Amino acid sequence: MTQIYHAHLYGTRDSKYDWLLNHDVQSTAWQELHPQAPFYLLIPQNTDLLGEYEQGWKITEVMPVNVLGFQSHRDHFTIDFDYNKLKHRISEMRDVNISDSDYCQKYNLKNTRDWKIEEARKIIRNDSEWERNLIQCAYRPFDNRPCYFGYVTMDCPRRELLDHVAGKENLCLNTIRQTKSPTWQHILISSNPAPAIYVEIKDGSNIFPLYLYPVGEATPLEYRTEITQERRANFSPEFLKALTTKLGYTPTPEAIFYYIYAVFHSPTYRRRYAEFLKIDFPRVPLTASPALFRQLATYGEALVALHLLKSPQLDEFITQYTGNPNPVVDAGHPKYVPHPLTGGQDGSAPLARSGTATGDENGQVILNKKGDRFTGVPDNVWNFYVGGYQVCHKWLKDRKGRTLSPEDLTHYQRIVVALQETIRLMQQIDAAIPRWPLE
Repeated sequence: MTQIYHAHLYGTRDSKYDWLLNHDVQSTAWQELHPQAPFYLLIPQNTDLLGEYEQGWKITEVMPVNVLGFQSHRDHFTIDFDYNKLKHRISEMRDVNISDSDYCQKYNLKNTRDWKIEEARKIIRNDSEWERNLIQCAYRPFDNRPCYFGYVTMDCPRRELLDHVAGKENLCLNTIRQTKSPTWQHILISSNPAPAIYVEIKDGSNIFPLYLYPVGEATPLEYRTEITQERRANFSPEFLKALTTKLGYTPTPEAIFYYIYAVFHSPTYRRRYAEFLKIDFPRVPLTASPALFRQLATYGEALVALHLLKSPQLDEFITQYTGNPNPVVDAGHPKYVPHPLTGGQDGSAPLARSGTATGDENGQVILNKKGDRFTGVPDNVWNFYVGGYQVCHKWLKDRKGRTLSPEDLTHYQRIVVALQETIRLMQQIDAAIPRWPLE
């Protein structure tokens, strides 16, 4: 039988050379591996909880219609902060007085294998309803932006998103199959189409729509779902049967969706199954307790309202803004000045300096050299990540050099509340679950 061994060697290049000069195969402390299906990983892995984890349902088995987020390959052109600017440049595609070469030069566009400016302009000139494709996309966490959605401006808008999400009323889970991130926090709701790098810039995220809409004859056969007159839930019959057997009844599609969202926000779930969450799509454990199911669904519904910025709690600000009513985000900003009890110099690694520190003391987010700032931002909110994005930092960093409007300032304050409430609800989710694995 083949035997497989593994050893780690960390350090600087010189230290590694020195170690290799003084060791050989015989003197190396090897760890024997026993790779298991289906991944056969050639690294050490704690498999004690693998059997327990695999009792759950992989999200792709729960919601079989899913797809990688869209890829425009020209975000600067098809997505904007300003709806009117976007509409103007798209309308210019229809202008026969502007040549293809002039248009491409003006907007820094190049033909690709999947997109040609001549073909795109021909399509939009023949489309009398071209404005219907001016919609909102979920560009980054808590950052919806106007976009022109479709093949006219994008290489890969994704047929599933065109059929079931763009311009439709829907809820979508966004999560990843794999990640190199040291921790797993790669789940976020959206109600609009989202790009492949929505929750992680390095690892593409898939979109799982709650509802599937009837498709027209124009949709290629390979992309068609069951033809019906009404939308239907995107849950597999096998999953629904298993859930019904467990609970003794079949919950509504929304309740199931909220339950899943809550479970994926459980800190214990993320820690307990950390090794497995990094290598494949997350799995959904089922409970046989109707009371626990309903409680988790309630928490999940609250999280969805927060993350879609629809919760009435969001207007109960915990921060204050001080400075110019229309500040500009400077290069090298934002900068976080943490509370003296908890923070390091830049707030990136809070350090408890006092036995009275709780981790939620308030700091300041400075926008520019003039000192325009938000005060009252908790350290744990500033350091909160969704996927690979530090939300409070990312949202402002993406607006470097831009003038923020009063609406932008209000939006940021609402994000802070949403994250603070998310942290609180995550703890409540853990408190509601009496034990793992779920029973």
